[in-house]
Amino acid sequence: DVAGSYEVLVENKSIADLMQKAPGFPELYCLPASVNLAGAEIDLVALDRRESRLKEAILDLTNLTNLTMSHKFDYLIIDCPPSLGLLTINALIAADELLIPIQCEYYALEGVAQLLNIISRVTAGANPTLHISAILLTMFDGRTRLANDVAASVREHFPREVLQSVIPRAVRVSEAPSYGQTVMTYDMSSPGAIAYLNAAREICERDNRQEITK
Repeated sequence: DVAGSYEVLVENKSIADLMQKAPGFPELYCLPASVNLAGAEIDLVALDRRESRLKEAILDLTNLTNLTMSHKFDYLIIDCPPSLGLLTINALIAADELLIPIQCEYYALEGVAQLLNIISRVTAGANPTLHISAILLTMFDGRTRLANDVAASVREHFPREVLQSVIPRAVRVSEAPSYGQTVMTYDMSSPGAIAYLNAAREICERDNRQEITK
């Protein structure tokens, strides 16, 4: 197994020592994850500061970056599992802001309601500055009434947060992981890849506007 996020969370390893450059993207670094991460929920229970271990590891990384590395990271993105356990709590406490992908399906809205409840608890305690900065609609099929209804409902409840860019249901996006690739390297000209590029561009433009207004 490749050492990565499990070792950072459970064994106090340094992110800087374990992160790797992503093939094909010279400015992108990733912290690997192995099957061991599936057991992290259980192993974290017995540890001290079990809910803030990721935050401490990221603070160590940013301090090291400022001191020894030639560049700073523009974004640190934490990809959370589809659960609301200790791994997600660690991410919510470590993060400054949230990008929430929402599938345009009925049950996705119920999951968002549960997530918002967890966020409110985190902001009331360990991380009061945490906020939702963007919501990305995914797996959108404009031919179905359900997808359009879900998209309209999300936009009604989060008018400022929802991105204009929408990720459609796309075969290439589904195929790419089976080849060990992202859709960007698998087929950059596909509709799914173009949609993700547009979403990334929109997020950057939002950040730039916020920096200007500060």
